[in-house]
Amino acid sequence: MSEGAFRTPLSRVRGSGAAHGGTEHFIAQRVTAIALLGLALWFAIAAALHIDSFEEAVAFVRDPVNAVGVILLLLVGARHMMIGMQVVIEDYIAKPGTRTLLLIANAFACAAFAAAGIWSVAVINFGWGY
Repeated sequence: MSEGAFRTPLSRVRGSGAAHGGTEHFIAQRVTAIALLGLALWFAIAAALHIDSFEEAVAFVRDPVNAVGVILLLLVGARHMMIGMQVVIEDYIAKPGTRTLLLIANAFACAAFAAAGIWSVAVINFGWGY
């Protein structure tokens, strides 16, 4: 009789699953959602109260506190978007090659989104092109 014949079904599958892998994403998604709630609320209220024209929008972003807030909003938003899209891709794309390609594209797209936003804030604050 083989050694595997005496093992229970649970002992045969223990250690071969994805246990403990989703908790990090779950918590990160919730933390970024809470951070986005505060940052988006701040941005919406501040923008509604202080921005009526393009010049005022530029002046708003030139303020150091607002610039840091906008950069935080961009970074947290990009991270939240990356995690959310990663979960969707992993859950609904069955082909491993397509899934890998989409996960890489997701990471690059989110990084490009954040980089473009931060570059825009830097251009406004350092006067490049104005």
